[in-house]
Amino acid sequence: MEVTKANFKECLSQIEEAISEADFLAIDGEFTGLHAKDAESIGSFDTPEERYHKLRKGAAQFLLVQFGLAAFKYDPETKSYTARPFNMYVFPRPFSRQAPDRRFLCQASSIDFLVSQNFDFNKLFREGISYLTLPQEEHLKESIKKRNAEHTQLSSPAFTSPHGASAGPNKGPVEVPDDQKDFIDNICEQIKDYIAKATKEPLQLPQCSAFQRKLIYQTARLKYSNIHLETKIGEKKERYIVVSAVESEQDLRDKEKAKMDAEMAEVDEAIGFCKITRMLSQSGKLVVGHNMLLDLIHVINQFNFPLPEEYDEFKAMLKCCLPRLLDTKLMASTAPFKDLIINTTLGDLRRTVEAKPFVKPQVDLPEEFSKYSAETEFLHEAGYDAYITGIAFIGMANFLGTFQQPPEDWISPQSPLIEPFVNKLFMMRVYDIPYLNLTGPDVVPVREHVFHVTFPKEWKSHDIVSLFAPYGGVSLSWINETSAFAALFRKDNAPAAVKGLVNGEDNSVKVMTYEDFKKHGATSQYSLMPRKRKHTSDDAENSKKPRISPAAESTTGPEGDEVKEEDVVKEKMETNSGCESPDSCSDKKAKKMFEEPEVW
Repeated sequence: MEVTKANFKECLSQIEEAISEADFLAIDGEFTGLHAKDAESIGSFDTPEERYHKLRKGAAQFLLVQFGLAAFKYDPETKSYTARPFNMYVFPRPFSRQAPDRRFLCQASSIDFLVSQNFDFNKLFREGISYLTLPQEEHLKESIKKRNAEHTQLSSPAFTSPHGASAGPNKGPVEVPDDQKDFIDNICEQIKDYIAKATKEPLQLPQCSAFQRKLIYQTARLKYSNIHLETKIGEKKERYIVVSAVESEQDLRDKEKAKMDAEMAEVDEAIGFCKITRMLSQSGKLVVGHNMLLDLIHVINQFNFPLPEEYDEFKAMLKCCLPRLLDTKLMASTAPFKDLIINTTLGDLRRTVEAKPFVKPQVDLPEEFSKYSAETEFLHEAGYDAYITGIAFIGMANFLGTFQQPPEDWISPQSPLIEPFVNKLFMMRVYDIPYLNLTGPDVVPVREHVFHVTFPKEWKSHDIVSLFAPYGGVSLSWINETSAFAALFRKDNAPAAVKGLVNGEDNSVKVMTYEDFKKHGATSQYSLMPRKRKHTSDDAENSKKPRISPAAESTTGPEGDEVKEEDVVKEKMETNSGCESPDSCSDKKAKKMFEEPEVW
């Protein structure tokens, strides 16, 4: 079901009901950009903390503009799920001058990608659902209360009466400039005539500037005590004052209170899409996503609270907002699924779990959600991606039931069998850290076989491969055009490489161990240039081998084809990695993204 500002109110109760009744929820998002201009490129040897800081910069600059939510409810009688997927356009349209007016960036490659997927930008900007976060809501409501208190003060006899108490040096009407006197006199005549007619219909004054409205408020209140003034906003965002008659001071106070109540209600309505994210948080239910770290970072920052600088605070905040998370990308990439699922991209994953040895999930769609029931795929539409993410989860979860005695054909989202995958988020393209752990310490891998290499700008991939040739093949992860990480395939050759390459005689080439590089400050080494690599496709023989997708990081230097930013951050636009050199390609193809030793 498509949800925009036009039908958001009528859909809200339906969404609330779907969340309340669901056994689990699936989400997905689409963005105006992925990689911040001033942020370091993500790399194969990022730690979870480093990855967070890189993605955090992007979340501050770009917007999530489409949000997919799919609610799945299991029926034990039919042994099938009912899914209710919602596809929502989200846009931070300010509802008043006091409301936040968000600035954001667009990344050309991301916008081009969305266009290629038939994303409707007209619908986004015209019909996108606006929103206010909790801090923004509280700030606006405090501003309304303060403004109402100031209005009450300005309406007091000390302010409006020339014979009232001393107004003080900063209190009292602003003097009407000479060039505005005719305008104000004309307005006062209109108000005078309106009062004389004793009509109950309000008087709409001509549209005017903010300064003129201030003069009207001050002058009219000074001259007429039996009127109420209120600023209205027209269809074309024009502002004008409406005058209505009052019978007493109590009537005036009642009108002012009604005005403040209306402004408060307007703020409540402007919460908009954030009502959905609050429902998700309050439900406490399992929320499933595919390669969902980027989605979650945007959801927290855009619809909940500003992202904290400290990584541990982010983990605590995320777990507080969404206490149970599951990443199907990670689930598909680990035992017992990694040997059965060749490609973990979302569309391929859905097709895999619908074929043997899996059992195709039985998922029904009510008539009003039937768009996704056809054979046509709507990949990269957030609602559809959330829907098939849920299907992928059901297929893998039920497969775990085949290991039970006796076998179970349905595994509940609350089952202990699911818990090993809960609150662990897939680390895209990281060589040896499979996930970010929300409930405990992150994996700390041994990187004694990893080296940081600084070299002349003219160097290419084969030059680095040749440098390490005496010590076996290497996997390269480029940082910029003069530096890269090189990881030995044969880890036992690391001591020899340290002895032969570190502190070498060639001053144009500097080799450091990974540990030394981190100790001596790594941040200055990263440039803002996008990393580049060659794109190769697996041959028919290799495509039959079970492996984790994407394969181990293996990039070429700046002479290769440029990697799209989407490939780096979001799995939905990923491609399989290639080989750092023709000589090492055969060894590389059989290598998984990470091994699972007994001790990390």
